[in-house]
Amino acid sequence: MSLASLDPLARKLHEKIERKTARVCIVGLGYVGLPLAETFAEGGYTVLGFDIDEKKVQSLKQGKSYIGHISSQRVAELIKKGRFDATSDAGRFAEVDAVVICVPTPLTEAREPDLSYIIKTGETIRSHLQKGQLIVLESTTYPGTTEDLLQPILEKSGLKAGRDFFLAFSPEREDPGNKDFATRNIPKVVGGLDATSRDLAVALYTPIVEGVVPVSGTRVAEACKILENTYRAINIALVNELKVVFNAMGIDVWEVIRAAKTKPFGFQAFYPGPGLGGHCIPIDPFYLTWAARKYELHTRFIELAGEINASMPQYVVERIGLALNDLGKPIKGSRLCILGVAYKKDVDDPRESPAFTILELLERRGARVSYNDPHIPTLPAMRHHHIRLESQELTESFLASQDCVVIITDHSAYNWQFVADHASLVVDTRNATASCKPSKAKIWKA
Repeated sequence: MSLASLDPLARKLHEKIERKTARVCIVGLGYVGLPLAETFAEGGYTVLGFDIDEKKVQSLKQGKSYIGHISSQRVAELIKKGRFDATSDAGRFAEVDAVVICVPTPLTEAREPDLSYIIKTGETIRSHLQKGQLIVLESTTYPGTTEDLLQPILEKSGLKAGRDFFLAFSPEREDPGNKDFATRNIPKVVGGLDATSRDLAVALYTPIVEGVVPVSGTRVAEACKILENTYRAINIALVNELKVVFNAMGIDVWEVIRAAKTKPFGFQAFYPGPGLGGHCIPIDPFYLTWAARKYELHTRFIELAGEINASMPQYVVERIGLALNDLGKPIKGSRLCILGVAYKKDVDDPRESPAFTILELLERRGARVSYNDPHIPTLPAMRHHHIRLESQELTESFLASQDCVVIITDHSAYNWQFVADHASLVVDTRNATASCKPSKAKIWKA
């Protein structure tokens, strides 16, 4: 970036970024925002975390983390060094030079985008927006959100984007539980409202990540994240459908995938499961589906994939019913324990986990349900689910007391041989018991 070509506001901000005197505010201190705040602080910036949840704010101010892969020791260390602070006071937006928005973008009951968090955040920032600030949206959304929704909200302040303040989009790419990739070594895609906004955002992220990928605009950056997650959703739907088909043929889909992935080109392994979970893959493709309808286009491929993935919890329940029936037992009145309610292995994040749907489907059929998850001691309140249970200790006697144990999340902490040795019936949705020796349990794949 040529400083000589920048207007005074942009030049001043760029100089602060270069000197690491720019103060960065992360809005939304969840599974995306808190790791990002830690990464910015590690990169040399002074970071202010903002969240409307006062419990989160107080926890962080006391040096306590509520996210498994961010340690309390790390939070306390950053606070002690003066690199990080947390607040619920929106007035402090006026103190910072860059605001990075990491708020949720869920779906409504009608599977349409719920942008209320972005809207409310934009309105809050607007009240305290300062000349020369950089605003970056990271929340996953449909192409056009930054320009068509967030920009007009911010400009109601009387300030003009690209002239008085700068606006960009950079999609979050967090993958909780991934031991190989964290925020700092995942490339950041960055698109700006204009070239100056883009270049300032690139400069902001460059010191904290191993690679920055500039693109021509915010819409390309928004579409990039949608493509990434739609690609995964569709391929997972493919193997989920094949799982059902191959099972009917008496073929083990897991063995088929294991054989197919020996091909050194033209194939990438995806694996079936009990349904999609997490805040991205079950949700993001439907943002594109919704946006496409505005252009009178129908994303049939995406919608079909969504239907297949959404049907998996029902398929799992049907397999549980068949497995119990094989032993002469009905679902009604049977004791059924779900192993793992996090949406993926080795994380404490239950958002959109198919375990909740499966638990509720079984409960409606009269089952006596319970669960165990070493990372989630109590089922949290969820937007679309109301079941509340506490994790049960996985003892020999407890396993023996269950009519069926259902593996939903294959956490590394589980001893699958122990489960197979002491349960009478196991329904395995993750192929977790593949290496178990012959045991007491009768094992069904689902």
